[in-house]
Amino acid sequence: MQRKLRRHDILPVAVILFIMAAMSPMDVWAQAKRITGKVYTSGASEALQGVNVLVKGNSRKGAVTDNQGMFSLEALPTDILVVSFIGFKAQEIKVGDKTNFDIPLEEDATQLTELVVTGTRNVGRTIIESPVPVDVISIKDIMGSLPQMDLAQMLAVVAPSFNSVRSQGGDLNSHVDPVQLRNMAPNQILVLVNGKRRHTSALLITETAVGSPSTTVDLMTIPVSAIDRVEILRDGAAAQYGSDAVAGVVNIILKKGTNKLTASLTGGGYANTGGQAGALTKTGKPDGFNYQFDANYGFKIAEKGFLNISGQITQRRPTLRPFVNDWGFFDNTYLNNLRTDKNGNPVITNPELISAQVAGNTSLMTSLKTEDGLMSARGLTKADFAVYAGMPAITLGSMFYNAGYEINPTTTFYSFGGASYKYLEGFSCYFRRPAQTDRFNYLLYPNGYRPQMTSNTSDLSNTVGIKSKMGEFNVDFSNTFGSNTMRIGMVNTINASMGSNSPVNMNIGTHQFTQNSTNLDFSRYFKGVMNGLNVAFGAEMRVENYKIMKGQEESYTYGDAGILTVGQAGLLVGPDGKPLENEASAPIVDATGKPLSVYAGQQVTVKNLSANCQCFSGFGPKNERNEFRTTMAAYLDAELELTRNFLVAGAFRLENYSDFGGVTIGKLAARYSISKTLSIRGSIASGFRAPSLQELNYTHTATAFVPDANGIPQPLDVTTYPTNSTAARVLGIKGLKQEQSRTYGFGLTYQPVRGFEVTVDAYQIDVDNRIFQTSYFNASEVGNNYQEVIGDGEAQFFVNGADVRSKGIEVVGNYSLALPKDKSLTFTLAAILSKNSVLNRKSLNLNVANLTEDQVVEKYLSRSVIGQFETGTPRTKLIASVAYRFNKFDAMLRGTYFGSVTERSTSADNDGNYYDQTFSGQAIFDLSFGYSINRNVKISIGGSNIFDKYPQILRPENQGFYLYSNNQQGSNGAYYYGRVAFNF
Repeated sequence: MQRKLRRHDILPVAVILFIMAAMSPMDVWAQAKRITGKVYTSGASEALQGVNVLVKGNSRKGAVTDNQGMFSLEALPTDILVVSFIGFKAQEIKVGDKTNFDIPLEEDATQLTELVVTGTRNVGRTIIESPVPVDVISIKDIMGSLPQMDLAQMLAVVAPSFNSVRSQGGDLNSHVDPVQLRNMAPNQILVLVNGKRRHTSALLITETAVGSPSTTVDLMTIPVSAIDRVEILRDGAAAQYGSDAVAGVVNIILKKGTNKLTASLTGGGYANTGGQAGALTKTGKPDGFNYQFDANYGFKIAEKGFLNISGQITQRRPTLRPFVNDWGFFDNTYLNNLRTDKNGNPVITNPELISAQVAGNTSLMTSLKTEDGLMSARGLTKADFAVYAGMPAITLGSMFYNAGYEINPTTTFYSFGGASYKYLEGFSCYFRRPAQTDRFNYLLYPNGYRPQMTSNTSDLSNTVGIKSKMGEFNVDFSNTFGSNTMRIGMVNTINASMGSNSPVNMNIGTHQFTQNSTNLDFSRYFKGVMNGLNVAFGAEMRVENYKIMKGQEESYTYGDAGILTVGQAGLLVGPDGKPLENEASAPIVDATGKPLSVYAGQQVTVKNLSANCQCFSGFGPKNERNEFRTTMAAYLDAELELTRNFLVAGAFRLENYSDFGGVTIGKLAARYSISKTLSIRGSIASGFRAPSLQELNYTHTATAFVPDANGIPQPLDVTTYPTNSTAARVLGIKGLKQEQSRTYGFGLTYQPVRGFEVTVDAYQIDVDNRIFQTSYFNASEVGNNYQEVIGDGEAQFFVNGADVRSKGIEVVGNYSLALPKDKSLTFTLAAILSKNSVLNRKSLNLNVANLTEDQVVEKYLSRSVIGQFETGTPRTKLIASVAYRFNKFDAMLRGTYFGSVTERSTSADNDGNYYDQTFSGQAIFDLSFGYSINRNVKISIGGSNIFDKYPQILRPENQGFYLYSNNQQGSNGAYYYGRVAFNF
């Protein structure tokens, strides 16, 4: 279904499609008339805001009631109005000769089907009627009863196929929560806001739950108070919406209400009981306190428009989960004052020992020469040197707006967007111990230090558009701009090669990603073609820009603190006449053991001190990037009801990338109603994802830690090089190719009685040329003078590492039961049973001199990376909940089960047994209680993981930065909260 397409082919195709559709028979528009009405509750006669009033079968004719329950739209006398609102019985009303309607809706807690707009360009479809699986999650209804406060985490606990793994460390990986569908990579899900493409974060996350580097949309930048509902399309939709929609689409629908103020104030924290790791953990006090205030209000604009504004302020304190290790904090040279500077002068690191020696206190001298004795004298414990994992501290402010204005009965102007600012301070770095002599400075940090990463992120977005008619065609013309800028910093760090002159807080660089999309869409419903045909077509132009801007010089340079400029010719000796010593306090001598001969003016590296900012090197001139991409696309989308029971849909898309050429992709879907309560559906689609600008251009040096023979992690500087670099070309690494996919789906929907719905869907997604990250290559392994290219560090790359497959079965069931006396019970059960597989592990004939063929294959795509993709995330996820409502009181209990996870290792014992580990399944429970004091104020309390369930501890060989596995519920433990909600 794919072929190459030249850029100049796209515009003529779009024009031809438009002309063909325009020549089709048209209904007589002269009969159309303006109709108005009011929707209200039956009995109480309270106006209902947000009710959908749509012309049945027409993709563009529709309205949503305002805060007075009023609506207005254009319709023909032969049209039928479909009036629906969650929690009420839907109605169908023929227009006829009337121009004004009073429509009472009868409450019905068993009525949970809503009309959807995602996955179809024919608005009048419900979840059950859709030919592909779509979840509709009413955020405005559930946000008051969930412990979770941000959108990604909310969706993760209510939608089984959606996941958002919160990293508890690992450089920048905790600074944006990646979002996933169907255990696919974050960059294989497309996020829309009001149907328009949302820009991704500037950050490239190098370690994800499914083993591949990825960009992702930062959902935290959108205030939850701005969201009406979220529609999750669980099906390949690249042909409908463009690249990235391989696993599906998340469409965020913003609120439109006016003259209504809603707000909430939430506070909560973690119990921090320490888990089950015993002496390896430090039992702490409650931490991770969260505070969030959000509000939403809408204004009417001259009775024909609205402006809805939302804001959010969030303050999150960090969670500290220390790993209290015993890796040796002070070495013998530190304890016995054996260290020297580059000139050979002694450096006193243990002044307590000098004082004891002066006092002649023999027993104290003996004690101070031991680690425990010096730590006791300084009031230190092993916990002071612990590695910290945990959730970062976050300060966030965000604002969003959604606006629309009816210029005339057929033309509406709309706009939406927002701005946010986020400051984050995370735990991403190992503690730098005094024993690590090449990364230590006594004057700045006598007992070592724990570097921390920070980021200041500003996010801007804006969409402006106009919807109108051109003859019988509905037209939507819009422009969407988005920008994400992340300024990255380090605190509590040093550039060791600069000595005590090093700054301790540094700006290490700025990343920026901008995206501008211009869309022109046409659609028309042909009532007379069989049982109805909806045709849509259009074109898109998208321009993207990715920048890496350098940080301050001290963050990426090599200083001279360890370099000696020789004053006069002679031997390289110190004031005591002995050879100068290197950073390990070993004498610098020649092959015969004698001091080196030097000449005047010679520069000698006496102390090989670590360069750059510790933990995460700054981005320097060699890392700077400013890359652009232009994408042109045209699409055709049609839905035909062959009979009242049989629907077929198809989409066809032509897309051209300025850096990857063109592609043709398509999709077919169908739904057949066997009976009024049972339908089957299926789809087949092809997809295409060009590597992101971040994947193509990201380059950076970071410090990795690799266990030595004693299992103690030792620092190693690793540089990620882009595939167009000299380091890649010399090694034989090829440029990245696009990922191509094929998606297959089959399912059924069953609604035996009103209020009881079940959907079962099976899927398979095949992706060719999936992008992964290689292991480390060093100069001694590669040979061929590779050190001249990469120096003393190690190199890694992004590569098209494998052809992969993801398949699974999804089950979603809802049952709502209305009970007497204003009582109701709602049961939900959702599950995903999935499996990821590597079908074809790829490799290249690399220019490597000192590795075997098998070793090269393992370097190219390691078993740990394959394991992360295949078994590193739960293959089974179950969510079951029950909600009870009685008058002013409500309660919710939710259980979530995460299936077993197996982490594969690249390290093994002397017998060749890998340090793999399987973690058993985990079940956690959330509970909340709510009480409405009056119509305006509601209070709620509850918790997440209320039984304080921690995951299994890592086996000793794998304990490094983390003590617990992070791929199920994480190691934060129980969280409890309280909330006050206002509604005026």
